[in-house]
Amino acid sequence: MMALLLGSLMASAGCSGPVAFQSATPKDPATVEGRLSKPDGAGPFPALVLLHGCHGVSPQVQAWGRWLAERGYVALVVDSFGPRKEPGDCKADDKDGMPATARFDDAIGALTYLQAQPFVDPRRVASFGWSQGGVFAMSVINGPTLERARARGVILPAVGYAAAVAMYPGGCRDYAKELVVKPLLLLIGGADDWTPPAYCREMAASEKAKGADVTLVEYAGAYHYFDVVGQRKEVLKQIEQPLNLGHYGVTVAYDPAAAADAQRQVEAFLARVLKAAPR
Repeated sequence: MMALLLGSLMASAGCSGPVAFQSATPKDPATVEGRLSKPDGAGPFPALVLLHGCHGVSPQVQAWGRWLAERGYVALVVDSFGPRKEPGDCKADDKDGMPATARFDDAIGALTYLQAQPFVDPRRVASFGWSQGGVFAMSVINGPTLERARARGVILPAVGYAAAVAMYPGGCRDYAKELVVKPLLLLIGGADDWTPPAYCREMAASEKAKGADVTLVEYAGAYHYFDVVGQRKEVLKQIEQPLNLGHYGVTVAYDPAAAADAQRQVEAFLARVLKAAPR
């Protein structure tokens, strides 16, 4: 309770600070930590929930949070790994790790927390995720995923997420046969061998054919982590290649042109889906 109060007091003062909230996991919710950045003023402001990748909360995600606050958005960076002492090692075979539903439940808990704040417009909250976090950014606006969550007892807010941004997300292959019910912006690297662009192209085409509001932007020659300032081009040898199972090594690299355009794309998308009149 004190952590929640402290987070609310710091946020209402128009500064950045730590917060804590409960996940939406039925019967056994976890206490999740995060960092909230808020524009100056009373609001209510549109807001975003920021979901980190498999390496955990990074300076890059925190920088996006500050960037969003500077443009009039409340930004809540969710740390799903730290409180659970989950290693940010990107190992897919960790049988003792978090259940697959935990990060979805964290994202719903974050939405509920933000919607209770007087400086947030509850109708204008979007998700924003990178890599593994991109899967969950998409999941909270995916109709079938929301139905599966209800079936396992998750209490969803009456007003859900208004939109989602997914940066080089995993999970596109799985979502190709499903349907997002709110606007989605996908930003992918054309040379990404960790989350291959072909899967997101297929998903975008399939969902758009069903009437979904999906915008896909692909950056030719860009690799995973193209928005991570200062990331040198290197091969992460511990990561298995999705298109070449049994072979390890994926490439990551900063791409300043792609990063700059991604900021422009995010700003334009959010202006359309969060700053316009709520649907």
